[in-house]
Amino acid sequence: MRPHFVRFATTTNPSSKAIKSATLSSPRFQKSPPLSLDHFIQRQRVLALYRDILRSLYRHMSEPQRGESIAYAKGEFTRNKDVREIDRIRYLISTGKAEWDGVRRGVEEMGPGPARGRG
Repeated sequence: MRPHFVRFATTTNPSSKAIKSATLSSPRFQKSPPLSLDHFIQRQRVLALYRDILRSLYRHMSEPQRGESIAYAKGEFTRNKDVREIDRIRYLISTGKAEWDGVRRGVEEMGPGPARGRG
């Protein structure tokens, strides 16, 4: 007599197979080619700039203005997310940093944002 676990291990649920093949064939789950070293470095610089912008906005702006500013920054990064040429990426980073440095002065003059309790 065969043990029960063998019987259950050999049976398959067709619906789970269909789901698995559908999700694995979707473009979202397919592996993209590895980044070159230069692309990797530029991606890190983009992420650092984005995080710096968000930190400053959360630190120095009140809620209504912050929402608009975050939406603007997110829109700019999203609009350029498909750029692949290294020179263009470098240009966008440098102009983004220059623009942010100008805006940052005004943001930081607003003072600290609303007080938050630490708990």
